[in-house]
Amino acid sequence: MPSAANRAVTAIYPGSFDPVTNGHLDLIARGAMIFDRLIVAVARNLEKDPLFEVKERVEMLEAVTFDWKNVEVEVFEGLLMDYARARNASVVMRGIRAVSDYEYELQMAMMNRKIEPSIETVFMLPGEAYSYLSSRLVKELARLGGPIKSLVPPLVEERLRAKVS
Repeated sequence: MPSAANRAVTAIYPGSFDPVTNGHLDLIARGAMIFDRLIVAVARNLEKDPLFEVKERVEMLEAVTFDWKNVEVEVFEGLLMDYARARNASVVMRGIRAVSDYEYELQMAMMNRKIEPSIETVFMLPGEAYSYLSSRLVKELARLGGPIKSLVPPLVEERLRAKVS
């Protein structure tokens, strides 16, 4: 097997990021330290009814990841493995908060391995402060007028409040 020691490692962190939370940023920060290049891939998912348009999610992600020079934000649709091959990625990074996440993510990882065995899935656990955090809960809390300041970056809080008011 060829040595990967001399090869730059590109990882993809896919998701809807509707909206990006501090939990996402925690994983992005740690992924940026591990991988040479991290592509935050915003999924254009026609089955979901997002609060923010893809363009808005990309703008917010670009703003809050600006300081990480090895982090890029892109949009993708279709099969993740097709996208990963096209971007020369060797890793897919996924966050897992609970056992329920693990069961779903395991199925996805095994299917992705069946489609493209050369691309590894790496599971990362969020920091303890974010182990309960999801975009869905943040949106629900914002709609009900609850406190979201510690859950999302200030730019996202501002845009989220404007969307739900």
